[in-house]
Amino acid sequence: MFEIRVICDPDDTDTVTRTLATAFRTGTPRTYPTRDGMRTRVYLTADHHPDTTTERTTP
Repeated sequence: MFEIRVICDPDDTDTVTRTLATAFRTGTPRTYPTRDGMRTRVYLTADHHPDTTTERTTP
């Protein structure tokens, strides 16, 4: 598990969040304004999707 931080334009927050949720398993996004108030910081806890493409053999 890891955390992702993105700084983006406030209008892009939903797009960024959706895109990251497609690439990773994510928790609830946390958003905060940047210090200058011009952009948004988005924090997401993420994990890799389970690998379902590899074949598993049973012993």
